Order: sequence, then C-alpha cells, then structure tokens
Amino acid sequence: MKLSVLMPVYNERQWIEKIVHNVLKQKVPGITSMELIIVDDGSTDGTREIISGLSRKFSNQIIVVFHQKNSGKGAAVKTAIETMSGDVCIIQDADLEYDPGEYALVLEPIISGRADCVYGSRFTGTQAKRVLFFWHYVGNRVVTLLSNLLTNLNFTDIETCYKAFRAEVIKSIPLRSKDFGFEPEITVKIARKKCRIYEVGISYSGRTYGEGKKIKWTDGLKAIFIILKYWFIDDTKEK
Repeated sequence: MKLSVLMPVYNERQWIEKIVHNVLKQKVPGITSMELIIVDDGSTDGTREIISGLSRKFSNQIIVVFHQKNSGKGAAVKTAIETMSGDVCIIQDADLEYDPGEYALVLEPIISGRADCVYGSRFTGTQAKRVLFFWHYVGNRVVTLLSNLLTNLNFTDIETCYKAFRAEVIKSIPLRSKDFGFEPEITVKIARKKCRIYEVGISYSGRTYGEGKKIKWTDGLKAIFIILKYWFIDDTKEK
C-alpha cells in the first residue's frame, strides 16, 4: 500500500526543512512506499527556495507544486489530491503542531480495512496537548457541534489537520473551498457519502500567532456558513 502525504505550505521558512525530514523518516506498518507532495501556496519568505533544494535532494520521494499566488489551504490540498498517486493519503501541516510519528496510529483503521476516513482528534486520547487559546477551543467546539447536529455524527474535532482517506474516496469528492473552509466541507461530504469514519486521539503542540499560527476567528464564521451550505446543497454526486 502506498501512502501520499499531502503538505500545503505557506511562509513556513522556519519549520519546513525539519518537518520534511521528519515525514520522510517515518515507517508505517502496512505501508510499502511513501510520497510527499508539497504544494507551496505562493510563499514569499524564502520557503520556496528551501523547498526547491529539498526536492533536488530527495527527488525520488518528494513531488513539489508551486502556486503562483496565495489561494488558501483548501486550494493547496486540492492540488495535492489531484497530484497524488497513493492508495491512502494524510494531510500534514508544514509546521511542528502535529507529529508525523503518529501516522501509524491515524492510518491503522484504513490499513486494516475498517475505515474509509480517519480524523485525528486533539481533544481525546492520553497524548500530550499544548495548552493554548480558550476561544479557539470554544469556536472549534461550536463548529464541530453544528456539524454533528446536521450530519448525525459524533466527532470531537472536525478542524483537525490530521485527516486520512482512502484515495478513491477523497478523489471522488468535489472540493470547492479554497481556504480553511475545506475542513467543514469535507466533513459534511464524507457524511453524505456514508463513509466509514473513525476518530483517534493524537498529540498536539499548537503554535501562538507569534510563532506563525494563521487561522483567525473569521474562519470560524466561514466554517458555520460552509457547513450549512453544503448540507443543504448536495454536490457530492458530480464525480
């Protein structure tokens, strides 16, 4: 089974080299090969040059796509999905908030044939979590609760980065959101498709805004709108 790691990147010069090396050293039971697909979403801080050097150094493991302008995380993830050739994929942010050492934990339900999709929850499990912003927590819980009310699912964390999918599932779903709206959109759509969904507890080492965190409170309002939009407008049958 081949794993595609999908990494959207925007202005991560401080972290990109370390996270790439961390991803490439992972060994996951049941995974025989791995590709890392990096989509640079118009970085302007020198990240692109570092990525170019890494792609030359690890040319047999890394595929790089450059967006000419910043379009948003959802747009970068969509490009990575269109580029991937693996049987299963996982989304990896280009910082150190999420630990690639937990790939085996997140992917196991898919590899064992029990799941189509797996979310890594920052709010369950015994793994260590960095204590950060209360209002981010509240916003996430509100968005997750609204999503659960409409989809009749029992997620604890739909805004998590660690989302894993069987390739045929993620490639069959039309994705419209170009920004962080990707998170609630894909959640509603996998619910509509009656996918077998699992959630596992993961660790989390969140960043402050001074350390480069990008999500804003306005993204929470957008998430609520997107949940309602794609619950009442079903476009999952277009592919």
